[in-house]
Amino acid sequence: MADREVLLRWEGEALRFRGGRAGGPEASVDGDGKSGPSPMEQLLLSLGGCMGSDIVDIMTKSRAPLGALTVQVAGDRASQPPRRYTRIAMTFRAGGVADEDWPRLERALDLSRQTYCSVLHSLRPDVELTFRLERS
Repeated sequence: MADREVLLRWEGEALRFRGGRAGGPEASVDGDGKSGPSPMEQLLLSLGGCMGSDIVDIMTKSRAPLGALTVQVAGDRASQPPRRYTRIAMTFRAGGVADEDWPRLERALDLSRQTYCSVLHSLRPDVELTFRLERS
């Protein structure tokens, strides 16, 4: 039996789907990227959301205040099918972090990258990844 399961339903027009886990919130996925994020955009959103959640959780548990966090995720795709991501660059912009807590923020990013982010660790190992942490 699977650990997680989602169900997508085609909305009957274009490449629009809606779905989620049973009894949970639903999201839109649009293969054309017109009425919602495309599947490839969803992957970037999932990666950013996974690492961002890890960082917020780790900082909270470390009792290091984090005032703001934005995650920018940019991907380059192969020119031929299956047009997978070959390179992904992530920029994390944090605000409201005291100077003495900055090393905790760097450690939180490292822990997410090396251990916790299951989306990141589900990608092919040959995807070139870069990470940058900035003050906002």
